[in-house]
Amino acid sequence: MSADVLTRPKAAAGTAPKPDKAPKALIALCMLIGLVSHGWNMFRYPLYLTDEGIYMEQAWSVLKEGKLSPYTYFYDHAPMGWLALAGWVGVLPGGFSAFGNALNTGRVLMLIVHLASVFLMFEIIRRFTGSKPAGFLATFVFNLSPLGVYYQRQVLLDNLMMFWILLGLYMLARRDGRIVTAMGAGACFGLALVTKENAVFLLPGCAYLLHKTIKEQNNRRFGLSFWWFAVLVPVGCYLLYAQIKNELFPEGFQFSPDNNQLKGHVSLLNTIWWQMHRNSNSSNGLSFTYLLQQSWLFKDRYLLIAGAAATVLVLIAGRRNKRLRTPMLACGLMTVGYAFYLSRSALLDFYIAPMVPLFSLNLGMFFGWLTRRTKQAGAAVLVACVLVPVLVMPGGFLVKYNARGQLEFSDAYRLPLTRLQEQQVAWIKHNIPTSARLIIDDDIWVSLHDSKPAYKYAHPHYKATSDPDVRDKVFHSSWENVDYVVMSNKMRDALQRGGETWIIEAIDQHGTTVWQATRGDVSLSIVKIGNSS
Repeated sequence: MSADVLTRPKAAAGTAPKPDKAPKALIALCMLIGLVSHGWNMFRYPLYLTDEGIYMEQAWSVLKEGKLSPYTYFYDHAPMGWLALAGWVGVLPGGFSAFGNALNTGRVLMLIVHLASVFLMFEIIRRFTGSKPAGFLATFVFNLSPLGVYYQRQVLLDNLMMFWILLGLYMLARRDGRIVTAMGAGACFGLALVTKENAVFLLPGCAYLLHKTIKEQNNRRFGLSFWWFAVLVPVGCYLLYAQIKNELFPEGFQFSPDNNQLKGHVSLLNTIWWQMHRNSNSSNGLSFTYLLQQSWLFKDRYLLIAGAAATVLVLIAGRRNKRLRTPMLACGLMTVGYAFYLSRSALLDFYIAPMVPLFSLNLGMFFGWLTRRTKQAGAAVLVACVLVPVLVMPGGFLVKYNARGQLEFSDAYRLPLTRLQEQQVAWIKHNIPTSARLIIDDDIWVSLHDSKPAYKYAHPHYKATSDPDVRDKVFHSSWENVDYVVMSNKMRDALQRGGETWIIEAIDQHGTTVWQATRGDVSLSIVKIGNSS
């Protein structure tokens, strides 16, 4: 086969002409909005999350111990996310304390990832629709959605996963017909899978976009083959790692839907089995209906309603427009796929995070279709008419009513919640000896283990009840071996949902509160257990 077949593919029929050169000033404006909205007050709001602490402590273990976790790694998630965090921390002069503490340092990376995602999203929309206002609309919603600001500031695998997805879409949006581009897009999807496995629900949309984008190219068979090869390489490496450690299959090939796998050895496939059988009664699991009513709609009802409507409209309109059919249906399929994942019965509140960029993509695609015959100036005016009310209306993206009925800026830009957690750590370091045995939440784990004085006997509550190395060798499932319980916000709810009864008994029957701080509905405390010195 001649080189021309690989390097000069035939243009796809019915595709849009290549757009004009990227509007650098407009992209810079979009990224500036993202820098302000996500960077302002990000060290103070929202409250540090348990899962943020988990990923940072696993990154700490990679750098300090050469392991994927400081505890038994049971394949709850693929490791690419915290390997990226470890790489980020590893190049910083101050390490985990470069920006004050480990979680702040991780949040700076999330800010960089968000800004890169803004660029990618703008270019994806512009290249597929040819509309700059559509790109601006999508990134504007992506930047200022309260739901997005809340979760995309946090150190979450979901944010890193969506960065890889957007990078892969951007490569396909280039439509340059090169094999290396298709291979790069596949590698991005593979990295998304080994960052967080729920990226698999985006596979139908991504595969459809790939197929339709390159189906008219002479080198389409090479493109498809290399895309799938690049997807499977990181996944295969992950499976190979588990097999080398003899942790791919459960002991005796006995699968346990309650994840009671630590009695033999940990197992990647058994963890997947457990994840598939989780329900709302499982540890830390909440239902979709509960989270929608109690958390997600409260944070951002505008995006959820508009995004859901845009997804339906994109799927309908995409079938009727030959030029935009492929990207519109692809975005719609990805959103429907992830929405199907959210419909399962056991969820955590931050699982909604990928829906923010997905809904933003659908809004941009639909707006690009809606204004396909409208001049850029007219479309820009329409964007302004759509966005201004959402920005300034009470309960919108920027302002809200307080308890006294007064308008004020949203919590994300003014509340200093994380100071309570910093005060809690400071009290521990000034008043508790390093030999004390502490039960903590993961949000302060790196602060207690990385900087001096270090507390090597400070362990997360769920490890104190589930990991034999901690449960049986440190605490022996007895309150008599606990000196202090450091309570994070709503940690008691987690103890109750996880069935960690002996810790609750230690607090209620043998504990005395020695420190407490409250702000609004956030309450932290430190409980001294009866026999501690």
